[in-house]
Amino acid sequence: MIETQISAEGSAELYRELAQALAGITLGEEDEIANMANAAALIWEHLPDINWVGFYRAVHGELVLGPFQGRVACVRIPFGKGVCGTAVARQETLVVKDVHAFPGHIACDAASRSEIVVPIIRDGRVTGVLDIDSPVEGRFGDDDREGCEALAAILARAD
Repeated sequence: MIETQISAEGSAELYRELAQALAGITLGEEDEIANMANAAALIWEHLPDINWVGFYRAVHGELVLGPFQGRVACVRIPFGKGVCGTAVARQETLVVKDVHAFPGHIACDAASRSEIVVPIIRDGRVTGVLDIDSPVEGRFGDDDREGCEALAAILARAD
């Protein structure tokens, strides 16, 4: 059994501790799906005010659902569609304060109000995205962007 000790009080420190734990969990593990599964569980356990966390993998020009924690989710998302597909098309992190105001938002869970999506980029191409939803409007900010980008970078180089 793997124990993760996260005791941070502020969000920047929380993400530093999450990154340290994720780096340890993925050290020496080459299987991307196993690493995504542990990352989703780690984030789910320690990040407050979220209702879904998981991954979509880039497969043959679309995003396909990967490991996650939360309610049943959409299985396939075309590149360029919704928040996840748009993040892939732009190859940049998207922080959406109100998903209902995002053009083309794909609603998998009506309770979600805000979302952050971070592309996982390996060797110059997007291999997937880290997707986190919250029932709280405006839940994600700069600390979340920086922290989630650090987590995605760990997953991009894990092997």
